[in-house]
Amino acid sequence: MAADQLRVLLVEDEPAQREILAYNLEAEGFLVSRAETGDEALVLVDEVVPDLIVLDWMLPGVSGIEICRRLKTRAATRNVPIIMLSARSEEADRVRGLETGADDYVVKPYSVVELMARVRTQLRRTRPAAVGQKLSFDDIILDAETHKVTRDEQPLKLGPTEFRLLSTFMEKPGRVWSREQLLDRVWGRDIYVDTRTVDVHIGRLRKALCTHGGDDPLRTVRGAGYALG
Repeated sequence: MAADQLRVLLVEDEPAQREILAYNLEAEGFLVSRAETGDEALVLVDEVVPDLIVLDWMLPGVSGIEICRRLKTRAATRNVPIIMLSARSEEADRVRGLETGADDYVVKPYSVVELMARVRTQLRRTRPAAVGQKLSFDDIILDAETHKVTRDEQPLKLGPTEFRLLSTFMEKPGRVWSREQLLDRVWGRDIYVDTRTVDVHIGRLRKALCTHGGDDPLRTVRGAGYALG
């Protein structure tokens, strides 16, 4: 898995629907994990927290609505966007799905093209840098599409790892990221990197951000990790 490749968990018990959706998601560049049941979905989430979940309401065993409720009560997954799929088209069902925590609700049968657009919309909200959006914090501007960073209108030279670190910080200014969380987000779970490597790259990022002067915008939180601002 590439460190900047977004992971989508697809939970759908109908094989044909599952494969069509997986094919289209992979064509969009996503890494797709598949689950047929709610229990299987929970196991996969425990292994790796996805960037987005496409979740069918009607599943064997634990229902999609119950999976949604559980994930939205967990600290590790409450901010993961969930798009719920359902044949239930009544307004009361839509309201129930959204009130349970679903970020979007798509009624079957649906347009795959529209669903892909909804996936991108949710990811622009939660992972803007990963889908090519431009981010800003104080006098720092990061253009994810062109991979360019400026501070006070002066260009900065960042290596690819430092760029991904800064992208992560700028997506959620003020959030404290632990070294382990940064390893997962920036390097990817499939690559073994010592947590001390994070400190080395944070040091490089700090140096790059202050190339043309200015205060260090990164904050070290003792015993917790790092934050921007």
